[in-house]
Amino acid sequence: MYAIAILGNFTILFIVKMEPNLHGPMYYFLCMLAISDLVLFTSILPKMLAIFWFNSKEINFSACLTQMYFIRCFLVMESGILVAMAFDRYVAICYPLRHSTTMTNPMVAKIGLAMVLRGGTLILPHPFLARHWPYCRTNIIPRSYCEHMAVVKLACADIRVSSYYSLSVAFLVTGLDLFFITVSYTQILRAIFSLPTKDARVKTYVTCGSHIFVILDSYIPAFFSFLTQRFGHNLAMHFHILIANLYLVVPPMVHSIIYGVRTKEIQDRLLQLLTHKGTKTIQK
Repeated sequence: MYAIAILGNFTILFIVKMEPNLHGPMYYFLCMLAISDLVLFTSILPKMLAIFWFNSKEINFSACLTQMYFIRCFLVMESGILVAMAFDRYVAICYPLRHSTTMTNPMVAKIGLAMVLRGGTLILPHPFLARHWPYCRTNIIPRSYCEHMAVVKLACADIRVSSYYSLSVAFLVTGLDLFFITVSYTQILRAIFSLPTKDARVKTYVTCGSHIFVILDSYIPAFFSFLTQRFGHNLAMHFHILIANLYLVVPPMVHSIIYGVRTKEIQDRLLQLLTHKGTKTIQK
């Protein structure tokens, strides 16, 4: 899964960089998503593989807090990028004549910077609060990465501040982002159904299909993991660990596959590169 995620996301970044026709808002946001996936995956997988391969089950507390920060931070950034992509599709479909003047390169850069600042700022209190608590219980967490609540539950103190803040950020970010995505796609669907011909409706829907699949792939595992943590007290521990792992490692791998398979421009450019390379090899 790590190899597929690395290869797929770097391929997307390479193709978008090499193909001038793909230098547009949708593909810039796709590159931001690919970078976010790469950082998120790399924050988790090396240590997870070290646990499985070398039985390396210890991690320095500062490194644990750093990993915790990067995981939460880039999850929030990724959610914001999905909102930005939904807004871009909304403008492109509902106001096509305004798209080029609204979604300019400076605007895309400002949106990207806002997503980075939002993620970095909202998650910054997590490691500071976690470092503040005294720890006198076991130092074993039932996870293969430093998940925020799994760490702070080891503290021998009242951790309600951490718990309430974590829950507030989760509901604020996820709730608002899903609300804006829902509003955008409600307007998009209204615009699609008002198109005069079936071919136009199908063509417009296909342009949004990849993003819809990515949204489902990002939020459904997260929602399922949240439900198992909050209400699955009777479930076996290994099931909790499996779900906690899959909800972080599956989406970054699947995102690159979805966009590689369903985006015709990326497909064509990749086939062109492979065909050109194959022709050069044969000529030699």
